[in-house]
Amino acid sequence: MSQTEERSERAGPFTTRLTWRLADGGTAVWESRPARKRGLLTVRAEGEPESRARTADRVSVGRLRRLNAIAAGAFTVGGALFAVGAGAAQFGSAGRTSAWIYFAGGLFFNTGGYASLLQAVNAPDRDAGSGPPAARRWRWWSYEPGRIDWLSTFVLFVGTLVFGINLLGSLLQGLSVQQENRLVWAPDMVGCILFLISGHLALLEVCHGRPGVRPRDLGWWIVAVNQLGSVLFMLSALAAFTRPATGSPVNVDVANWGTLGGALCFSAGGVLQFFERPSAGNDQMETP
Repeated sequence: MSQTEERSERAGPFTTRLTWRLADGGTAVWESRPARKRGLLTVRAEGEPESRARTADRVSVGRLRRLNAIAAGAFTVGGALFAVGAGAAQFGSAGRTSAWIYFAGGLFFNTGGYASLLQAVNAPDRDAGSGPPAARRWRWWSYEPGRIDWLSTFVLFVGTLVFGINLLGSLLQGLSVQQENRLVWAPDMVGCILFLISGHLALLEVCHGRPGVRPRDLGWWIVAVNQLGSVLFMLSALAAFTRPATGSPVNVDVANWGTLGGALCFSAGGVLQFFERPSAGNDQMETP
């Protein structure tokens, strides 16, 4: 069905929602997050009070469901391991035991970050019409910085890799204060900054511009909970700086509790993400 008019909503230079006026008087709406997470295009016929969500083809739906399950499971387990590591550091074995737990959690974060990026890389193509989004050829990588979903997930994945440097450094023994801050604390700070940037881009994507509150939107809740976790991780990193004059962190309790709280946020976001998946059916009815 051909289009006769198009309206674009943007977050800075990024398009987050497109609305087409169809030849029969109805509308078709493409939104960035629902398209890449659930393979959806919303269509409303003229005079109808409800919208029909057109789901992508079976190939795309199968891919998105598998990637969503991997990402959700990885962040759920990774966040839980980070929480256990923070608890061990606060109440029991600080040192190598908690460091190895953190390292294991970091591997799950790497997996979740890459699975999230693959969702953006393999998101169904948007179409100027009322047909369902079309499958792309499977890709393990792409370079699309002009898409806000790609940029957000790419920055997130890079953040998980930088955290890996921090976690590897924490396994080393006999580090001086300068080495501790350079190999452990500095990558931790960079990773936290990248997580915050990724979360901000995700908020812009789901809110179509200026960040706001959308309590009826599951995607918004996932992004908001994860962004809270990123803020807590940043507080933890700031408190973990080792002061050269004393050779001790700024505040061990804040560092451990911040990590614990941030980890639980990401674990909760992972659980919520299990429900943000494509449906098995091809059409659904949605109320506006």
